[in-house]
Amino acid sequence: MRWPDRPQWGHVRHGVKIIVGDPRRIDLVKYADVWLNLKPGSNIALLHGLIHIILRDGLQNEEFISNRTEGFNELKEAIKKYTPQYTAQETGVSIDKLEKAAHLYAKAGKAMILYGLGVTEHRTGTENAMAVANLALTCGHLGRPSTGIMALRGQNNVQGASDMGPSPAVYTGYQYVSKPEVREKFERSWNVQLPTVAGLKSVEMFDKAVEGTFKGMFIMGADTAQTDANINHIWKAFDALEFLVVCDLFHTHTTRFADVIIPGASFAEKDGTFTNGERRVQRIRKAIEPLAGMAEWQVIQELSRRMGYAMNYSHPSQIMDEIAGLTPNYGGISYERIEKQGIQWPCPTKDHPGTTTLYAQQFSRPSGKALFVCVEHIGSGEVPDSEYPYVLVTGRRLPHYNNGSMTRRVKGIMEIAPVETIEINPADAARLNIAHGEKIRVSSRRGEIHVTVEVTERSQAGNVFLAFHFEDALTNILTSGFRDSIAGTPEYKSCAVRIGKL
Repeated sequence: MRWPDRPQWGHVRHGVKIIVGDPRRIDLVKYADVWLNLKPGSNIALLHGLIHIILRDGLQNEEFISNRTEGFNELKEAIKKYTPQYTAQETGVSIDKLEKAAHLYAKAGKAMILYGLGVTEHRTGTENAMAVANLALTCGHLGRPSTGIMALRGQNNVQGASDMGPSPAVYTGYQYVSKPEVREKFERSWNVQLPTVAGLKSVEMFDKAVEGTFKGMFIMGADTAQTDANINHIWKAFDALEFLVVCDLFHTHTTRFADVIIPGASFAEKDGTFTNGERRVQRIRKAIEPLAGMAEWQVIQELSRRMGYAMNYSHPSQIMDEIAGLTPNYGGISYERIEKQGIQWPCPTKDHPGTTTLYAQQFSRPSGKALFVCVEHIGSGEVPDSEYPYVLVTGRRLPHYNNGSMTRRVKGIMEIAPVETIEINPADAARLNIAHGEKIRVSSRRGEIHVTVEVTERSQAGNVFLAFHFEDALTNILTSGFRDSIAGTPEYKSCAVRIGKL
């Protein structure tokens, strides 16, 4: 698909410098001072290569490093090998670009790093994020307004959902299950005995289901049968479950496997809060009553009651009050306080104004100092070879949302983006004798799909790109089973594929 040129952005006109790190020539590249066109899976090499140049040229913030960090000497040793020559070889980014980007970032009075799933959806996703932090700490671009690191979220309330403890290792506000004093606090409030160890990550639940030791699952607002990586494995897990309940707005690929389907509620049918990427907790108010008769919190409450644990909330504000009572970061937040304007956590008390800038005085470690972490570039779990010579990068397209179950129902959106397309560089298309608009076969070691070709320079030679919005082109049949060993996040952003004519 072709997008119209956008007007020049105001902040760019006023002198803001932009560095874009992306394997694809995304729209933002046209406004960038430097495009770091790295190979998929080479994030750590790129980031530590930039640090190497900054230290080589004496551009680091010595005062910040000395007063506010630990572990810098170890990092200095670790990044010695990331010379411009080595980094250029591993990333595919020219030395000139590396040096220009390093100087722009280090010399800026204020600089921010914004990253998306292209950093985290790799088998080294957690280490990639640590390398981002190493770069920001080296230059002292943290703890001041208009600096810092922002992980851009895929949906509007991912931050709020994360704050509520979906990770099996933490309760709300990132309070560790393993700490007895934390666990005891929740046990007193809920009047139950809680496990002393962390549970399973979602990807581990599917593994155990395939093994036959995980029997039932409740999925709310997620189409895992379409959007999870290596979905043949997910389908096997669903087939192995004894009981699957899915709560969603519409039928999805996942509801096909469900034993029971519960209708969900849209944003317009909900009272509650959204917490955005700047940690701002904001009220949302329902415009209409839930069409299915119950909001999702009421569904959960009723299920809990029928399973033997009584919940007695009569309004979402009571749930927020419980969150505030158990979660220090949310301690001073209530519906009354955010009726007109949201509050950024940490907000520990009722008279606290909220926190606009994190880490202004100290970091959250016991010492109050940030820690440099030495991580190593190892690349993607699956790399191209003679049988599967292309790297598939997956992602999203601007008109569509997630699995497309909502946006594919909108006529105007479907006029803009009616089908899935695979973005192929003109040089690769010529080599394969493939034409724009032709339907082709894309296959990996897991399976194959048929999609329409879009010949475009958005993809670099050797890379191809697919989104995952369409049920008739299930991209995640192709993606691999490699995962981040710490967070469990699948490696969506890099796998090996081959392309052939139908």
